[in-house]
Amino acid sequence: MRVARLTSLNRGNDMRKLIMWNLVTLDGFFEGPKSWEIDWHDTVWGEEMEQYAIEQSKSTGALLFGRVTYEGMASYWPSEKGEIADFMNTIPKVVFSRTLKKADWNNTRLVKENVVEEVRKLKKQPGKTLFVFGSADLSATLLEHGLFDELDLALTPLLLGHGNPLFKAGSKRLKMKLLEARPLKSGGVILRYEPERATDAPAPPRTSKA
Repeated sequence: MRVARLTSLNRGNDMRKLIMWNLVTLDGFFEGPKSWEIDWHDTVWGEEMEQYAIEQSKSTGALLFGRVTYEGMASYWPSEKGEIADFMNTIPKVVFSRTLKKADWNNTRLVKENVVEEVRKLKKQPGKTLFVFGSADLSATLLEHGLFDELDLALTPLLLGHGNPLFKAGSKRLKMKLLEARPLKSGGVILRYEPERATDAPAPPRTSKA
């Protein structure tokens, strides 16, 4: 279970940014067929990614999770040691779930209803950048409602063959603007994209009347 690319504060606007961070294979999976089957993360993880995580974690205000990702993280990080573990165990966290009874991981708040409205409220609060790790189902909802300001992906040089896709079938078409492409010694590439919003799209050409 790895953490990385926790980017900068908002760029000149009064709302906190919301950023997706995920490792993803060349064929689009963020985990194998079984939940938390992520041994392939070692394909791309190394000193570069670790330093990237440590440096950028300083600009992160809170982490948002769906239930499955939260449970995996909460079972792993409390017993770990080191700078990244300290960050994960102390940073404010929000888990969105209708079925979870309680959230015992340190500094975690459980939200059972109104995911979209709650995230909008979080973005309006002062503070550092918000991140979503894993949490494909939660991410699909946030993408649908245009709440992500950035999608950061570590493209891993691996064809997994089958697994759980990060982006689900049926998602609407969404154009992206490339912000950065950073190659790694492992053969992976960190890709940062900004989703095109309706207000960003160029206006259709006007047709003159005959």
